[in-house]
Amino acid sequence: MDIEQIRKDTPGCHDKLFLNSAGSSLPPKTVNERIIEYLEEEERYGGYRLAEMKRAGIAGFYQEAALLLNTSSKNIAFTSSATESFARVLSAIPFNSGDVILTTDNDYVSSFLQFLSLKERFGVEIERIQHLENGDLDLEQAAKMMEQHQPKLVTLAHIPTSSGLVQDAEAIGKLCREHDCLFLLDACQSAGQLPLDVNQLNCDFLSATGRKFLRGPRGTGLLYVSDHALNQGLAPLFIDLRGATWTEPGKYELSRKARRFEQWEMPYALMMGLKEAIGYANQVGLENIARKNSALSNLLRKELAGLKGVQVYDRGSHKASIITFKKENLTIQDHVHMLQENNVFFSVTSRDSAIYDYTEKGVEQLVRLSPHYFNTEEEISDLAEIIEQI
Repeated sequence: MDIEQIRKDTPGCHDKLFLNSAGSSLPPKTVNERIIEYLEEEERYGGYRLAEMKRAGIAGFYQEAALLLNTSSKNIAFTSSATESFARVLSAIPFNSGDVILTTDNDYVSSFLQFLSLKERFGVEIERIQHLENGDLDLEQAAKMMEQHQPKLVTLAHIPTSSGLVQDAEAIGKLCREHDCLFLLDACQSAGQLPLDVNQLNCDFLSATGRKFLRGPRGTGLLYVSDHALNQGLAPLFIDLRGATWTEPGKYELSRKARRFEQWEMPYALMMGLKEAIGYANQVGLENIARKNSALSNLLRKELAGLKGVQVYDRGSHKASIITFKKENLTIQDHVHMLQENNVFFSVTSRDSAIYDYTEKGVEQLVRLSPHYFNTEEEISDLAEIIEQI
């Protein structure tokens, strides 16, 4: 990994300590160049004509995303966000009263809200896989719950937004195959941070966003749909001419590709930006990115552990490049003021985004730091000195 070239490609990393890639990361400069280039051409040719002219380039998005996930381009759909991807999948599953969604304590807040909406509207039941004392999923209990409840859908956040816990998605996917359960993986925080192979994960669906560790533009996301799900005829409740062909007055025929989950109106300029971001990640290599992120996050946890009064709240036998912490006897506003004064970019996560997790941990808010591979060890040391002064 050529860190000097990567930082040269990332103009935004030079004048600040940027540690908020779990929120919205810094894109390589070529990402915005591709977006602007497309918009300028759209100004000359108009949207319809340019989309025809750029057909091969547009197809390249699906190819890069397929390479990222080790699948075929026909199994990829473009969306505006991970949440939109997630919602379209939920709308495709024919839930009935009494059907069970099996999830965990660490799913994303928007996912839980969608589950609760399904419960109120259709009588869907929500069950949660419990975790072990160290934070890992209780896989033995998960197997028993699948056997007992025969869930219509199993879903989990690969990495929650509220901590650095990496949940064992591969083990859950294997159990889902054994129990013939649909499996939806929220890879919002793992796409671009960890290598993802949908064949090893055994997921039927995978949702991801562009703006986080993939370093793409806001307003972009992607959805993987397996052949297993496509062959079942699963499709969003509200499809349009992108996802189906109107064949007769009372009939339509679904697209055979994951693009049945798309809508016809597409922000092609943003798609070109996401294509560039995914291509950049593929070129650097997800194995390389994962190793660098692991080294940076381990170093940051070690530095924080050596500071008096600092508590790190992340659990699990496998941790990601998200670190949540606070200093005893200080308010979150004390942390925010000091970090902002020193030009540190970060996030604060609150209990209303992690009801189960933060209630168990006994906290209302934590500072969230998320280094990425364009960060350096020197920046981590500088950050530790700043935190020590809070």
